[in-house]
Amino acid sequence: MADALETEALWEDFHRVVNMTSAELAAWLRVRDAEERSEPLPDEAGSATGRHVLAILQKRRTDLTDDDVRVMYKVVDTVGDLVDMDDEPEPERAPDDTRRRHRLMTLGHDPLKP
Repeated sequence: MADALETEALWEDFHRVVNMTSAELAAWLRVRDAEERSEPLPDEAGSATGRHVLAILQKRRTDLTDDDVRVMYKVVDTVGDLVDMDDEPEPERAPDDTRRRHRLMTLGHDPLKP
């Protein structure tokens, strides 16, 4: 596992890019997977990464596993590649780029949220 300073920095970066609450993310994952005639169980909704992000949001920093740290790095890197985190929210861009917004939301980042 990463050292304490590295974990602290990653924890802060992760919570900076993941701007959805655990309740918002859980609801999004359920909606995203719902089909016309069926809906997955809450524990099975969404992608494996989305479910893992949700689990991390419900943890304390001291309870992180090596796998959590790996997913946190992946999320920070992926969101960083897709979004300029120094900019304001992107309301003018999102309607034209729904697929991108949905991918980000599956990782816990809503680009329309301040």
